[in-house]
Amino acid sequence: MSELCFVFRSENCIQCHACEAACKSWRELENGVKWRRVYSLWHGEYPETSMSTLSVSCMHCLVPSCVKACPEGAISKREHDGLVLQDKKLCVGCRKCYDACPVGAPQFGADGTMQKCDFCFSGPQVKEGKVICEMACPTQALESAQLSSEQKASAEKSTTGSLNVMSNNQ
Repeated sequence: MSELCFVFRSENCIQCHACEAACKSWRELENGVKWRRVYSLWHGEYPETSMSTLSVSCMHCLVPSCVKACPEGAISKREHDGLVLQDKKLCVGCRKCYDACPVGAPQFGADGTMQKCDFCFSGPQVKEGKVICEMACPTQALESAQLSSEQKASAEKSTTGSLNVMSNNQ
């Protein structure tokens, strides 16, 4: 069975933040809320340093820890495509989903309820069957894809590993 997910190619990213800006603008997100974030990951010690990039949003995980963490049942995973979606009406803003998420995807706006990437499932329609962040990327560093469970697990491990390296270096 295959599931939807994002594939990010760091070597193609030029850090223009177009994916981040397109998502924020298209979804009309309030200040301070970002459903997609672009990070610079620094490696090594001066003068032998290098940098790579990571573009992160909700990964729509194979086994989403946020679903289990939510005491209200406001987050669920669709079996047919793997999307992890939330029901804002059920969310009480406890932030347990944020604590459980390996990439910090859940965001909280002025109303206190959780919001996050929904793979452009809701909101204005996206053309060409692509998500808005993918369409905005001028170098095709970001792509939406259907991957097997094994491929998706590998992509998740790569992303969370990169974020762990970043947090250990700060």
